This record gives sequence, structure tokens and C-alpha cells, in this order.
Amino acid sequence: MSADYLSAIVERKRLENARRARRERVYLEALENGPSRDMKRGDRAIAALTRREGEALRVISEIKFRSPSAGMIRPKLAGEAVRIAQAYAEGGAAAISVLADRKGFGGSPLDVRRVSGAVTCPVLYKEFVLDELQVRLARLMGASMVLLLVRVLEQERLVELIDFIRSEGMEPIVEASNLEETERALQTDAVLIGVNSRDLRTFTVEPENAARALSMIPRDRVAIFMSGMKTEEDFVRVGAGRADAALVGEGLMRQGDPAKSLRTFIDATLPG
Repeated sequence: MSADYLSAIVERKRLENARRARRERVYLEALENGPSRDMKRGDRAIAALTRREGEALRVISEIKFRSPSAGMIRPKLAGEAVRIAQAYAEGGAAAISVLADRKGFGGSPLDVRRVSGAVTCPVLYKEFVLDELQVRLARLMGASMVLLLVRVLEQERLVELIDFIRSEGMEPIVEASNLEETERALQTDAVLIGVNSRDLRTFTVEPENAARALSMIPRDRVAIFMSGMKTEEDFVRVGAGRADAALVGEGLMRQGDPAKSLRTFIDATLPG
């Protein structure tokens, strides 16, 4: 039987949040001197990810040094997160996703801060978010977007966190991984709806299921295909479907020249 990666990660995250809660005063003091609530950040993120007729697929390029399923993806050298982010921006990324989870994915909140200070495009704080403390930390790190996983949140809690993220001047990406979760995401007023082709319990990739779920997303929302894209053929296939944008991590992190590879992938999705 495949390991249930997600349950283990969420339990670890609950323990991390409990430790953070004991230090909440420190976080709040830091926030007082941190970035102001720029209420336009979320709007700019939505605009950056909206694909208009005749345009190429928008790409959220992800900085991910390892994962529970793939192990090490790329060595994390000093300053590497910023170098990769700048390469992504040069290659045409609409936004950049940064893993903030250290143990499972080799990231950190400080990576988010360094990247958001080095590029002008929106930055996604990609984390297993359960608590408002994590959202406050995302704003302190300069993020424009925060990921929320439908699978780990009750519906009422999902709505609460969507509202709280917006109150902090950011926009949520609400991520589903099957048809039922996509329906739950659409019952909220989230604009950015992601469908993950990777089952977060087993980390197996099922792009056909994701494509069916994406087809449910109406045109007044931004549909984002998430995970499992590694080749030019993958980009052509996804670009020909419902997706406005796609999140790509390992498929770019393993490239010797991420900027050149990203430009090639984006160009492959241009109509005609």
C-alpha cells in the first residue's frame, strides 16, 4: 500500500503551528515592521494568471529542491533560490511559487522573502496552510498568493482562510485534486482554482483526472493545472485545454538552463 504522505505532512504542520503559536507575539511584532497590506497584490496576481484568447499558457514556475516522492531534485546552493527565480522571470514566468516547507520540500519562509525581493512578478507562498499565523507569515515574506488545499480543510475553515488571506492583501489559490474537491472549491468565491494532477496522499500523477476537473471551472475563474508537467508535449496538451495557467516545478528545476527551457515550453502553447 502506498504511503499517505499528506496525512504525515499535515500532522507535522499542526505541531509546527503549535510551536509558532507560542511565539506569536514575536511574529506580530515583526509584522508591524514588515510589508504593508498592499491590497492590490492579489488583483495583480489574478491579472498575471488570466489567459486571454490567442495568448500562451501562463506559467507559475516553482522553486522546489526536493519532495517526499522524488527525493532531491536540485542541490540547494547558497543563493540558489534567487538565481532560479531570476532565471524564471527572464524566461517569462507569470508568477513564481516557492515552497515554504523545509522538512519535506527543502524550502523555507526565508526563501519566499528572498525571492519576492528579487523579482517583480507575483510570488506564491506554497505551504500546507492550516492557520492564520501561516498567512501572516506569508505576508511578512512578501507573498502575493497563498495556497490552500481543499483536502485538508473543512469547508467552513476553507472559507475563513480565503477571507483572511484577502484581508492581508493577498489572493488564495484553492487547490483541488479530484472532481468532488473541485466542486467544493467552486462553492467558495475563490478566483484562482488549481487542480493538482498529483494525488497528494500517494504522490502518483493522473493528468486525465485533472483535465476532467479543470473542465468544470467556469470562465469567470482562473483555472490552473498543477503538477506533472515535464515535457514540451505536456505543455502543448495542457495549453490546448481549459487551463489559463500551469504550475511547473520539477520539470524546470531539473533543467540546466531554466530560462531557456521555460521560454520553449511557453512558446509551444501559442495557438496555431
